[in-house]
Amino acid sequence: MSHVLHDIEKQIVKLLQSTPNLTEEQLSQKTTLSMDQIRRGVEWLRQKKLADVTDTTNISYSLGKNGLDSLKNGLPERRLVTLVQDGPKTFDEIRSSLHGLDFNAAIANAKKNDWINIEKTDTGSKISLKQNPIGNSTWNTFPNTIDFIGEKKVSAEEAERLHYTGTISSLIERPDFIIKHEEKTKTVSLSETGKHIDLEKLDSGAIDVEADVPHVHAARIHPLKDTINEIRDTFVHLGFTEITGNLSQSSFWNFDALFTPQDHPARELQDTFYLKDLNAKQLATPTQIKNVSNAHKKGWRYYWDIQEAKKMVLRTHTTCVTIKHLADKKPDEARIFSLGRVFRNEKLSFKHLAEFNQVEGVVVGKHITLRDLMGIQKEFYRKIGITKVKFWPTFFPYTEPSLQSMVYNEKLGKWIELFGMGIFRPEVTKPLGITKPVLAWGGGIERIAMLKFGLDDVREFYNNNLSWLRTATKCQ
Repeated sequence: MSHVLHDIEKQIVKLLQSTPNLTEEQLSQKTTLSMDQIRRGVEWLRQKKLADVTDTTNISYSLGKNGLDSLKNGLPERRLVTLVQDGPKTFDEIRSSLHGLDFNAAIANAKKNDWINIEKTDTGSKISLKQNPIGNSTWNTFPNTIDFIGEKKVSAEEAERLHYTGTISSLIERPDFIIKHEEKTKTVSLSETGKHIDLEKLDSGAIDVEADVPHVHAARIHPLKDTINEIRDTFVHLGFTEITGNLSQSSFWNFDALFTPQDHPARELQDTFYLKDLNAKQLATPTQIKNVSNAHKKGWRYYWDIQEAKKMVLRTHTTCVTIKHLADKKPDEARIFSLGRVFRNEKLSFKHLAEFNQVEGVVVGKHITLRDLMGIQKEFYRKIGITKVKFWPTFFPYTEPSLQSMVYNEKLGKWIELFGMGIFRPEVTKPLGITKPVLAWGGGIERIAMLKFGLDDVREFYNNNLSWLRTATKCQ
């Protein structure tokens, strides 16, 4: 088996053939290569099965703040023993020499070692020496360990070789006495093939003309993004202008402005994502707020709560962007569309997602009718390759009359729902000062993409199945 090696790989192989088992840092130090070049070269060699990489964790220890203090002044419990050697002392007398944590640590550890007695008296507690520990086996155990580490960093291997591992483990439990350091390194070694590869032969310019060439997958647009781009182009060709808006919206524009009552099920947490503890600072103009409030009071006969309207949500449709644009611009004639991501608190299934893409088209004019809306819909579908279309009457909260467009699915052999459409009802347009009729239609882009790519599960667009993504043909 022949190998073609990059110069970076050759330098690494040559060094490892003479000096086996080096870290990436050592390889960089002993060659003219940077760490990035080393990592790249090692990965190439590993893929060619010429090198192996072993992850190693090196452990070392150093003294913490309290450990360094004990190195300089002695352990708190030893200092306590020294203080009570010439006779019992009260807690206050001890505290004057051992402050804060040192006092507590001294008492606890001297008591644990059975070096002291604590006697309660009428005037307070006194500490006396139970036995003189100086010179016994426990007296120098920890100090020796602290002296061993000193002001340097010692490796776990050296600590184990000199039998300090046990006392280090005990001292680590004390706050800020010993700090444990873990440093991860990668050790690179050559495989058997790598050890015996002949670099001189490679350097001679020999090329394996029968070697497989790397398989290259050309970059391409994601099928769903491809569908989004096609829909955007279709709207532009039909003379529409795109408008955009924020993904987060106040409940006022997402619900109230569209005449959705404040007790409607769609406004429950089970259906809508609310932004916790976040309210809109500026809803709309005072006139818009007043007119929408009056429309709700008259139409739904309840007290309209402005606090409810201030709640921020992740938009549940793009209509909130459209209606705000119309309310602010009040055009006599317009063809606009909005396209983007929307959010519903849905349980994920083969036909539902918690976030998906939606498109909406709107036409404003003097003498436009429902017949015009059906004609625009048919032309839109024709341009994206859908020819079998029919319309059913239906109900939508903010349009009247309303229709559901049905398209024929050849694969399933049946008619399926696609876009909703209708004319904005007066309770939506009049409070916002929109005087001309407004035709509107829209729906989920993923549904169109499922038709175009022959999928029966919407989740396929987000599964990152590379084999499908690389073979899905662009639908015209």
